[in-house]
Amino acid sequence: MASSGPGIKCPMMLLAGNSHPELVQLIAKRLGIKLSEITVFHKTNRETNVEIEESVRGKDVYIVQTGTKDVNNDLMELMIMAYACKTSCSRNIIGVVPYMPYSKQCKMRKRGSIVCKLMATLLGKSGLTHIITMDLHQKEIQAFFDISIENLRASPFLIDYIEQSIPDYRNAIIVARNPNSVKRATSYAERLRLGIAVIHGEDKIMELDDGEDGRNSPPLPEAAAGSNVGMGFGLESLPVLQCKEKPPLSVVGDVSGRIAIIVDDMIDDVVSFVKIAEVLKERGAYKVFVMATHGLLSSDAPRLIEESCIDEVVVTNTVPHEIQKMQCHKIKTVDISVMLSEAIRRIHNNESMSYLFRNIALED
Repeated sequence: MASSGPGIKCPMMLLAGNSHPELVQLIAKRLGIKLSEITVFHKTNRETNVEIEESVRGKDVYIVQTGTKDVNNDLMELMIMAYACKTSCSRNIIGVVPYMPYSKQCKMRKRGSIVCKLMATLLGKSGLTHIITMDLHQKEIQAFFDISIENLRASPFLIDYIEQSIPDYRNAIIVARNPNSVKRATSYAERLRLGIAVIHGEDKIMELDDGEDGRNSPPLPEAAAGSNVGMGFGLESLPVLQCKEKPPLSVVGDVSGRIAIIVDDMIDDVVSFVKIAEVLKERGAYKVFVMATHGLLSSDAPRLIEESCIDEVVVTNTVPHEIQKMQCHKIKTVDISVMLSEAIRRIHNNESMSYLFRNIALED
């Protein structure tokens, strides 16, 4: 569907699924518009049903739906709402998806598949013409989509929180939770004029590293290994890499007498963050903050954070976590609705999006 030309504005509608009603209300308030009437519910057989109470014909429809613990229902609601708008002749259908579901499955693992690519295809086929999201797990995920996608950044809000809410932040050091996170940590450190430390090694209970694909095949039978039938060489001559053996958790950099600020794109299972915080405290850090865009905080994360030596966990409201905040007083929230509402306003008015990406570098 073609976008409306300059100077031609069609009416805007804001629809919402069941994933994050609080964020939708904030966006609607900032835009100064009323949330359109829609009913999204599950029938007794657990099928998702969508009923739009207003005409969407010829309008720009913005559908706000994020990923939560009920991720599969969230996706079905989004796709059915988009398809309902598509079949009702909406002019443009823009999905506002602050946290992109299945974005962690953006690489081949073992003998699985790249599920995020499948999700991108399904969202495009459902009728979405444009997507607004925030801090994709990997920036390369944008290439999975055949439609336009705006990958906004939450780092300006988190950096502002550090400057405004951590009084002695000049004595802080930015910590990358693993070598893969060094670029993100460096971006924060350079903007705050701080040093950087890197966590190296792993704890036995940590998840598989993003850099490992986890595939493993059984050894060849001796007869096959020694056979060179149809080949010019024996398979025993093929070099084989040795298995990686990572050392125990250690800190590369001096954190003694400093405030340690761990930065990442999401906080889901917090066990690794708790272990890293313990190592940082052992190395002399007197406070440990954890900052991330998406606070998934799955399972018993609130209890683990509350009982840990982590002083504060700061996340944005891309994912609802009100219940987790009631269970743990260390969790703080940064509101990013102003960024999402400004992105919606600019897209609707055919304005440039470059202002929202000013001073954003490739590593951000």
